[in-house]
Amino acid sequence: MVKGKSYLVTGGAGFIGSNFVRYLYGTHENIQVRVLDKLTYSGNPANLKDFEKRVGFEFIQGDICDPKIVAQAMQGVEVVVNFAAESAVDRSIDDPQAVIKTDIFGVYTLLEEARRHKQLQRFVQISTDEVYGQILEGSFTEESQTYPRNPYSASKLGGERLAYSFFATYGLPVVISRASNNYGPRCYPEKVIPLFITNLIDGLKVPVYGKGKQVRDWLYVEDHCSAIGLLIEKGVNGEVYNIGGGQELTNIDLAHKLLKAFDKKKSSIKFVQDRPGHDFRYSLDCFKIRKLGWRPRYDLEKGLQETVRWYKDNESWWRPIKRKMDRRYKDGFWGQKR
Repeated sequence: MVKGKSYLVTGGAGFIGSNFVRYLYGTHENIQVRVLDKLTYSGNPANLKDFEKRVGFEFIQGDICDPKIVAQAMQGVEVVVNFAAESAVDRSIDDPQAVIKTDIFGVYTLLEEARRHKQLQRFVQISTDEVYGQILEGSFTEESQTYPRNPYSASKLGGERLAYSFFATYGLPVVISRASNNYGPRCYPEKVIPLFITNLIDGLKVPVYGKGKQVRDWLYVEDHCSAIGLLIEKGVNGEVYNIGGGQELTNIDLAHKLLKAFDKKKSSIKFVQDRPGHDFRYSLDCFKIRKLGWRPRYDLEKGLQETVRWYKDNESWWRPIKRKMDRRYKDGFWGQKR
């Protein structure tokens, strides 16, 4: 067990952020954890319920774009991990301004406050493999050129490059991670895996974009959290690190795996209009972080089993969320009316 350190986890009531808080408490002792979250559509206080009474845990509701709130949240903090983001590609296409504000100006607000704190040992900017754009063959390395193809990935690239500039200009101890698609417990049910699982639990069809031939690399959220933990301890300031699960799969094959888990037939698939500018394939070369000693523990079979089990056992978590979701996310976003 690692001792010490005080952490600020922004976006810590969301999917990956709350799992990272869980990871910290499972691997560290005598730590201080402060969560800053705006509690927008995907932020859920229930994700943090297990920690509310822990000594040293604090929750602040607020926006990373608000300098006063950020100054309050960063007092005495040694490590900042910024998960806060408008993280849905579909939503970014529908409302680009929101992602630009949070994913770029919000990052600037955090960085500007961070450079006032001499005790800060690490600032981890959580980015995405989507900043590279698509790749039809081979895999992206950290040196590959970036060609983001939607407002979300463009805003994430803007935020991470701004973070790098604060390293280069002010010496801020910044590390940047670019992860592949995450899945696992507490993922907001508009995302493809929990959407498919919860639809299948309810006997509904699963919406597949286009012909479902797009390829994604799936990373179980626990493995992502362990990689971030390693970067806090061993990452090199100013460097970018790819984090991938090494589990590439077409969307249609993913749908078939989940149908099999529920003993459903192919007729449970509903093909819907494809997303505009839909990236065909992502693939990451993760040699750099593997050199630090990181390896994913979950293959897709094990990770999907754990994820399906969690959603079956936690209907009280996702049903209230799903009742409020825009029907376009349930039915297949594009070509659907509000």
